[in-house]
Amino acid sequence: MAEPPAASTATSTATSTATSTGASLAALTGALAATHDIWMRTTDQLGPALARHQLTPATFQALWVIDPAEPPPSMKVMTERLYCNAPNLTFLTNQLADRGLVQRGVDPADRRARVLVLTDKGRDVRADLVRVAVENTPLAALSAEELRQLTALLTRAVRSA
Repeated sequence: MAEPPAASTATSTATSTATSTGASLAALTGALAATHDIWMRTTDQLGPALARHQLTPATFQALWVIDPAEPPPSMKVMTERLYCNAPNLTFLTNQLADRGLVQRGVDPADRRARVLVLTDKGRDVRADLVRVAVENTPLAALSAEELRQLTALLTRAVRSA
């Protein structure tokens, strides 16, 4: 006996959705793998510059998220930007402070909170590391238009999360 048309359509839709989901999963896995590979290659290329400044990838990431064009971030903001807990941030901050790259300051908006302020040396080291990262990332192979498109897509993904 033949299946009723509604069941046939439902089966066809389910098969199509499963195939689409499988294709989406493969595409998502590929995008994640490519993003990870780009970050790892960029970080690897930073090795000599990190060694020159006696930093690790983790301390570089902490410097990276302190934008010198913005007000100094609070410790709370730093934990959010680095996706780490307060004890880990304290460890990283101590390493940066010991190298004269940051100073702890009082947040002028909330005197109970602490902020991380780049020192002049910290600004110079950060600028050097960002320059090395930008010069050596595989993303440098993309055109300006491709980079704009990629940035828009990645920004949309981050905002939807």
